[in-house]
Amino acid sequence: MLNILVIDDDPAMTELLKLLLRPTGAKILAANEGKTGIEIAKESIPSIIILDLMMPEMDGWQVCKEIRKFSDCPILILSALDSPGMVAAALDAGADDYLIKPVMSGVLIAHINTLVRRSNLEKSGVLT
Repeated sequence: MLNILVIDDDPAMTELLKLLLRPTGAKILAANEGKTGIEIAKESIPSIIILDLMMPEMDGWQVCKEIRKFSDCPILILSALDSPGMVAAALDAGADDYLIKPVMSGVLIAHINTLVRRSNLEKSGVLT
């Protein structure tokens, strides 16, 4: 079973993602601030993290860097920021993929499946 962690400061967005991802059968955890998201990532060991960039106190870049200190879990940035510089900065911070809001649920699920599949292959030694 997939464990998906959604970190977004907008509770409406975390609820929407829970609804969109429910058909996958995944266990979906949510955090509405970066520090809480980091703690959940440490405790729950998610299969993938969906992370917003623009959050108060601790932004997505900082959250991504902190998670990379203890986890190689795939991180998918889901942001309204549509700038090549922002995409590059997020990937440089340790993100694995970047999608721009709004995104169709089928596209989001396909990206999640791809990242999780690649991560599982790397862990099994097939991709190294």
